[in-house]
Amino acid sequence: MIGSKTREVVIGTVVIGGGHPVQLQSMVATKTVDIVSTVETCQRLTDSGAGIVRVAVDTQHDAEALCEIRKRTTANLSVDLQENYRLAEVVAPYVDKIRYNPGHLHHAEPEISWQKKVERIVEVARRYDCALRIGVNCGSLAPLDGGNKLFSDAVPGDLLANYSNRHANSDSDIGGDIDSESNIDSNVKKALSSALSHANFMESLDFRRFCVSIKSSDPLAVIWANRRFALLRGDIPLHLGLTEAGMPPEGVMKSRVVLETLLSEGIGDTVRVSLTVPNDRKQEEIEVGQLILSHVREGRILTLSDWLPDCFNIISCPSCARVENERFVALAQQVREATRFMRDIPLTVAVMGCRVNGPGETDHADLGLWCGAKSVNLKRGTRLLGTFSYDEIVPRLLRELEQFR
Repeated sequence: MIGSKTREVVIGTVVIGGGHPVQLQSMVATKTVDIVSTVETCQRLTDSGAGIVRVAVDTQHDAEALCEIRKRTTANLSVDLQENYRLAEVVAPYVDKIRYNPGHLHHAEPEISWQKKVERIVEVARRYDCALRIGVNCGSLAPLDGGNKLFSDAVPGDLLANYSNRHANSDSDIGGDIDSESNIDSNVKKALSSALSHANFMESLDFRRFCVSIKSSDPLAVIWANRRFALLRGDIPLHLGLTEAGMPPEGVMKSRVVLETLLSEGIGDTVRVSLTVPNDRKQEEIEVGQLILSHVREGRILTLSDWLPDCFNIISCPSCARVENERFVALAQQVREATRFMRDIPLTVAVMGCRVNGPGETDHADLGLWCGAKSVNLKRGTRLLGTFSYDEIVPRLLRELEQFR
């Protein structure tokens, strides 16, 4: 069975790292306050093979519902703290793992340093016997995440040289070495620096029951960052994922390229396949994860040459409880059908379902849509073009796309 040689971390009834099998993870898309539906999804995902199931907790009402959810499911539960690190002590009694995003720590109580906030999260995790995940996302980095120095400034040159020699031209079939720093966006380097900084700080607190994730919607970025982290901190378990992979089958293809590549190199201890599907199809994320693991065991992996980055690309996030309008998934599907005429044009459109990742993730797309309860924001890069109804947005998007033909 696939499994890396990182240190062991206990998450509820499963153990990751230390050569243990890779665990699959998914996230429910029901509203957390809908206890019956959330419990049903948690159990369905667990029965499908999920070792860890994540639920969204953004409010006190969500936290109160989580208490009852815990009583009704055997799933190993994980939650995100999102913008409010103070929720840690509210949810910790009912979950097995807490994930915080270093890029979101500055939202609440900005006058308090991120180090003090992490100290508080660690203290809560110790008190309630929880594992932690340092979850870095390239689309939501803090203003000075990881400090002012880039990763290469803080790592000995001989280690970088050794890394480059080991991986030189490993992906030359797609036109160059993806491990070359010149091919990597500065945000990805900052994300890696952030992950290293937070891992080092957590260990300075004598806390080691944690894993790390470095995610992006860019397959090349995910492979580069996780290879580097695994080389420098091969003792720390990694949670792998291509965030906002999109809809099947394109999202499956992109996820396979990233996850099969890394897992075949012995990198990765937990896996999340992030597909844009409604809640009643969430088990498909687990099914694709199982397919990926079987391919790696059999040596039948997709490589970067199987992915075509120089064509039309739709980035869309997996549906979750934070989505404010359930029309988000249908909208993503509408966008895909309406833009098939652009398939050979190298352009990226992002369709995001909530306020948490929507604003930042769409900044990096040529055109971006992020959805609210009653309207959709349309952006061109970082510039807001306007806010439109769900019925108006696709025709308006097509008008913008005509300018790229």
